[in-house]
Amino acid sequence: MKKWLTLAAAIGSEVAATLSLKAALNHPVWYVLVIAGYVASFILIAACLQGGMKIGVAYGIWGAGGVTVTALLSAAIYGEPLTALMGLGIMLIIAGVLTVELGSQKAQRTEELKV
Repeated sequence: MKKWLTLAAAIGSEVAATLSLKAALNHPVWYVLVIAGYVASFILIAACLQGGMKIGVAYGIWGAGGVTVTALLSAAIYGEPLTALMGLGIMLIIAGVLTVELGSQKAQRTEELKV
């Protein structure tokens, strides 16, 4: 459970940093949050890997989660468009991540049975 919370924090840090990039265009002080967010995100994703999470799962969820949450929040915060086609893309991202996670769980069970 701890590695999943760490992964969620890594996604949150990355999203905060990415959203801050737009704010930094007009107010450079936001670059502090950009840098801190990305550094924290990489430290947290490394902690997930140290905790035993498979890299394909961690990176897939981190990347897909970041894209999804950033797209949704940029629409809410900055009024950027969110079209039906973008919504479809977000659903496909989520489906892909779920497929990778389920495949990883099956591979783990198969590996355990061999031992």
